[in-house]
Amino acid sequence: MPKEVAVAGVTIDPVSKSPVVVLREPESGNAIPIWIGLLEANAIALALEGTELPRPMTHDLMKSILQVTGARLRSVEIADIRENTYFALLHIERNGESVLVDARPSDAIALALRCDARILVSETVFAQSSIPATAAPEGGEKDKWTELLEKMDPEQFSKYKM
Repeated sequence: MPKEVAVAGVTIDPVSKSPVVVLREPESGNAIPIWIGLLEANAIALALEGTELPRPMTHDLMKSILQVTGARLRSVEIADIRENTYFALLHIERNGESVLVDARPSDAIALALRCDARILVSETVFAQSSIPATAAPEGGEKDKWTELLEKMDPEQFSKYKM
């Protein structure tokens, strides 16, 4: 059974300088980092910040198409990982029928945030790629993902134009 996660944030991998979206499972605190592209990171960051642009971007357009066709994004699922590549599914419902649509995880997450849909991670992916939450020692030291997220400047993505 897939586990529901929340987007903990978007950060930059200090080694590769690539954006990383960090998903966190609320019960355990375990994190799943997924390396993504700059444009997708920007789309996720805009949704997390609640920023609305004057014209629809790709994920806003996708949301509008779902709405005008009477479809609903029920959830997205990070369903598989093969050769270090994540695969996601959009769970869409229309007129009582459910369909699955293949998607990149970054696009699925950006759309889920706009549609208030649940973000799920399959047990297989969770087992293969989650990073256990580390309890803060008495000195108050934090795990590396928490540190990275706290150090990230939220304005960093605004410099990338779409």
